[in-house]
Amino acid sequence: MKDFKELKVWQKAHSLTVAIYSASRSFPKEEVYGLTGQLRRAAVSVGANIAEGCGRRSDGEFVRFLQIARGSAAEVEYHLLLVRDLRFLSDHEHKELERKLVEVQRMLTSLVTAVQESAVPQFTRAKRGPGQRLGASS
Repeated sequence: MKDFKELKVWQKAHSLTVAIYSASRSFPKEEVYGLTGQLRRAAVSVGANIAEGCGRRSDGEFVRFLQIARGSAAEVEYHLLLVRDLRFLSDHEHKELERKLVEVQRMLTSLVTAVQESAVPQFTRAKRGPGQRLGASS
């Protein structure tokens, strides 16, 4: 597979993780093993799963790890909402982290689609006209 550090989605996920670590330094100390840890672990998991998927042998395995990364990104999304509602983050900080997260989520979805489509035999990717079945001749 590819060197994960070359993937833009990994670079963005890594940047998001660093930003989350920075923002969470100001969270209440009693949350260090609670919400702070959960948010950080979920953020780390996004990039780590992208990296692990890159180390796998097949496209199917790569996609599986990208999907796990998407699940972790959804967990980050929830944790960010919670820390905003608990007022651990300002609205501005939350919006900036959320913007970065949404970009990573969209990139993961696009990458999953691209890898899945590249694994499909060429004849199944042909464009069809209205009412035309897949593989049907014109």
